[in-house]
Amino acid sequence: MRGARVLRWRLLVAAVILTPLVGLLAVDYHKNAGAPGIWLSAIPPLLAIAAVSELLHLFRAKGFQPAAWAVQAGTLLVVLAGQLPVFGMWAVGSYPAAESLGAFGWPLAALAVAGSLIFLAEMRRFERPGNSAVQVAVGMMVLLYVAVPMNFLISLRVYQGNRQGMIALISMIAIVKMSDTGAYFCGRWCGRRPMAPILSPKKTIEGGFAALLTAALTAWLFLRLLAPAIFGSAPNDPSLLAVLAYGLIVGVAGMLGDLAESLLKRDLECKDSSRWMPGLGGVLDVLDSLLLAAPAAYLCWALFL
Repeated sequence: MRGARVLRWRLLVAAVILTPLVGLLAVDYHKNAGAPGIWLSAIPPLLAIAAVSELLHLFRAKGFQPAAWAVQAGTLLVVLAGQLPVFGMWAVGSYPAAESLGAFGWPLAALAVAGSLIFLAEMRRFERPGNSAVQVAVGMMVLLYVAVPMNFLISLRVYQGNRQGMIALISMIAIVKMSDTGAYFCGRWCGRRPMAPILSPKKTIEGGFAALLTAALTAWLFLRLLAPAIFGSAPNDPSLLAVLAYGLIVGVAGMLGDLAESLLKRDLECKDSSRWMPGLGGVLDVLDSLLLAAPAAYLCWALFL
């Protein structure tokens, strides 16, 4: 009974999240004024700040207390720097690829400034040896874990224009979340052998295989059937082999992202990053698989899709 109740809550919360998101995606595709991603621009900073807040809360419970203001400010700086191509297209109608600090140069520069902020915060409150280096390391880890991957989510949306960018973004999210769903149901019904018994006891090898199968199937359904029907066909649509490879790579990256958060929660002795979304946990619990899947997806599009 408890499992059924949790499943109902998951489906309800997912519906509440997905309904406005689908509407925003539709508006952003059809009414973006030549700036793909402009209607979505508030989402990455809000998600990043919420996820970082949850992560800092987990660290504080174990005695790690990096300066929250510096980590949050650095996160916001890195994510907004990643959105400069979107704002540039909206403001002046273009974002030159040859510009000296291109799409990834600005976030890298922002990361350097964010790191300096974290060091500055620890300099201000330094009292005695033995703690500052750990706080700096924790703060930088939070930036690398949350803020940097968020830039790949943004970059997927603006990848090679409105049509291609929307397909890249939606396909990555669909593959990851459908893969999670396949793993959940298979693991619940026929999972027998634990995949990582100490790290995440509920994840099974059978669920992992189901996740990869679901990822490949989702990639094929979306990229070969749904995307051409919704967004129209293009002469450079990817081959079947490329589509299946994309699904498997993104599926594996999503599973690793899920296990990465499991590692943090297990080490910090916490079940969920937060409990404000019944059945799903917190923002970080929803984002975890996307944080590693987004860079993998971007590399797939850049290299062979």
